[in-house]
Order: sequence, then C-alpha cells, then structure tokens
Amino acid sequence: MRHRPRVALAHDYLTQRGGAEKVVLAMARAFPDAPIYTTLYEPATTFPEFAGMDIRTSPLNTVAAVRHHHRAGLPVLPFAASAMKIDADLVLVSSSGWAHGYRTTGRKLVYCYTPARWLYQRRVYLGDTARVGTRVAAAVLSRPLRAWDRRAARSADRYLAISSVVRERIRAVYGIDAAVLPAPPSAVTSLPVQPVDELRAWAGGGDFYLCIARLLAYKNVDTVISAFAGGPRNLVVVGAGPQEPVLRRLATEHILMVKNLTDAQMRWLYRRCRAVVSAAYEDYGLTPLEGAGFGKPSVLLRWGGFLDTMVEGVTCVYFETPDPTQIAAAVDRCEMATWDPDAIAGHVEKLDEAHFARALHGAVDQLLAAGPDPTPLPREAGRT
Repeated sequence: MRHRPRVALAHDYLTQRGGAEKVVLAMARAFPDAPIYTTLYEPATTFPEFAGMDIRTSPLNTVAAVRHHHRAGLPVLPFAASAMKIDADLVLVSSSGWAHGYRTTGRKLVYCYTPARWLYQRRVYLGDTARVGTRVAAAVLSRPLRAWDRRAARSADRYLAISSVVRERIRAVYGIDAAVLPAPPSAVTSLPVQPVDELRAWAGGGDFYLCIARLLAYKNVDTVISAFAGGPRNLVVVGAGPQEPVLRRLATEHILMVKNLTDAQMRWLYRRCRAVVSAAYEDYGLTPLEGAGFGKPSVLLRWGGFLDTMVEGVTCVYFETPDPTQIAAAVDRCEMATWDPDAIAGHVEKLDEAHFARALHGAVDQLLAAGPDPTPLPREAGRT
C-alpha cells in the first residue's frame, strides 16, 4: 500500500481573529487531517472553528499572561518555536513571525504574510506612541533575533508569498525567490447574518462606511477616524488592539467602534455598508475582497497588496497617502461614482478558496515529489 504523506500545519499563534487566522482555517479545510502546531492558543479570542481541530501548542501556552498578550513574549516566542519539533513528511507553515522556525522531520513549505515587522519594520509596527522601554527592547534584541530569523528562513524548502510586495520583501530580507499565491476571501455571502446590536442602537444610524483592522499603528485607523470625525458621514470601526484607547478618544458621534464580532455579524455589516475603507499599509488586505464579495466598493490607500487584487474604477477608488483630507476626498469620489455590484463580486471569484486549496496541494505534491534531497534555498540571506 502506498504511503500517504503526513502533512502538518504550523502558525505563529492562534490568539486573534485576523486575516492570517482566516487563512489558517482555509489551510485546515484543504488538509483536514493535518494537526496545527502553534506557540500559543487562546480559544476565547480566536475563531471558534479552531476548537474542533487538533491544536498542538508549545509549553509557553501555559503562561496566561503571554497567551493573552503575545507581544509581551516577542523576545522568547521565536525560541519557543525552535524548541518544537514536528514529525511530518511536510509542514505547511503560515507565518509573519516565527513559525518558520519550527523544526521538522520532513519538508517545510512556508506561506509568508511578511518577514517579521517587529524585526524589519519596527517603526511601522510600533508606531510613534510605543513606550520608550518597548522601543529600546526592540532595538537591543533586533540583532540576535534577526540572525535567528534568517537561519529559520534558510531551513525552509520553499517560500510562497501572499502578494507581490511581500515577494520583494522576502527577496530583500532573505535572498529567497518566492511565488505569489493570493489568499482567499473568507466571507461567504450566502450564509445567515446577525445584526450588530450596538449599530441598531447607535444614534448615528443610517448609512455607514466600514473600516476593519487590528488597531495597530501601521493600520492608520486614526487617519480614517479623523476623516469621518467631523461628519456628516458615519463610520463603523471593527477591531481591537493596542491603539484602542487612543482611537476611542478620537471618535465622535459619527463613529462607532465595536470588536469581537461573529462571522454572521461581519456579514451583516458588509451587506449594509456603503463601502469598505482602509488606509493601512497592507501586505495583502482581505477586507476589501470580502466587501467585494457582497458587491461593495472600497476606498483604499494606493499601496501594497491592494494593488494586486483591486482595480480602480471597477472595485475601488484609491488615495495616495494616509491623510484625513485625502481619505475624505476619496470617499467623495466613491459616492459620485456608479458601481456595478455584480462586476465587483465577479472580480474576486477567481480568488476563491477552491483555487487556493488546489494551488497549495500542487505546491505540496511538487515538493514531496522532489525526493529526499531537494535543491536548498540560498544559504546567504539578503540584508536590509
């Protein structure tokens, strides 16, 4: 009987409800027998679908403080990953941090969202409001952690990048050539919806624009809020993160901030919104694609992953810099434009989960068929 290859999945941490975690769920559906290895897992704060899966964590997961605030564990999480060994013929790694450092008995295929921002884009990741101690610690630890990170990258057999901008960053940081495989939107338009009670009771009411993001500095949610703060348009912000207290102080009566919503509630928001707005420096950007699935246009920063998947005048309007005045002007252009919901939805159909699963299976089969000693990745990583 032919041996059935053993495939395992690996991810940095499962403690949030973000785009990367949605991609892991898509990977798990593509490889339903594969266990998922991760340093941290907190069922209460990530997607409930993970509860029915085989999740295997590092010993660090027993430390509740790190599990609830993973950024506090950044200096040790890479080494927690290195201490884990995965017994599988192939490990499909989902990473923007340290999961590419897991040791494995077989091949390693890395699906990369970006080389770690906290190592190579510290200012973008931390923002200008980060505590002095945090900035100092990041600077001091940067050199040894970069060395670890590049060794981890060279342990992989192949890299896939989520977008063109990430492909170029992988080449610059690691000296590795990666193929681009876009991630699939996860919002299924045919599933039931659930109203968001805060919105129904909101004094703003009426039509609204939708901004969905982790509340981190590089997402530039503050500039979106500032663009809407004076009215008359309404904005709903969905997300949680370190910048939440600052952003809540910026919010006016025209802005509603909510978090920890179910998928059904997110579908309700997508159906009701006028458009999706993002000023983030996104390496990919799932939310405009999910909004497009519902026939909704987007107002977007002309940068990064948005340029791979969104078409100006068909699915979106762009603005050039994350500036409140530019965002407001782009919203004006969005309102003056005539949009075809069917054309918007049709544009994203080619990025569906079935296509993503087929591409992953093809990459896995190709790597497993290469034999026990495939051509290694370059031994000398690039420098930034």
